[in-house]
Amino acid sequence: MKEFTHVGFCPVRDIIVRINSKWAMLIMATLNANGTLRFGEIQKTIGDVSQRMLSVTLRQLEEEGMIKRNVFAEVPPRVEYELTDKGRSFIPVLDQLVNWAMQYA
Repeated sequence: MKEFTHVGFCPVRDIIVRINSKWAMLIMATLNANGTLRFGEIQKTIGDVSQRMLSVTLRQLEEEGMIKRNVFAEVPPRVEYELTDKGRSFIPVLDQLVNWAMQYA
């Protein structure tokens, strides 16, 4: 019998921790569909995410290496977000989850 207790490395648990919120997947889908976006543009495309949750989730995705945050030295400062190569490599998996959800919703 295969066990899924957390002893050392567990790829299932580790990936779930990385994408553990609906916001993470929606942000990644939004960036994939629209390319590079600013904070306000991401918030508009998702709609019902609070400013705080969006900030927290963007920070987590950046720490995981899924998105890149570009800060431009302008007045006022401009910040843009885009998928990294690692983030783009997850998109086919996300597409499969979406297709499964659409089929069985």
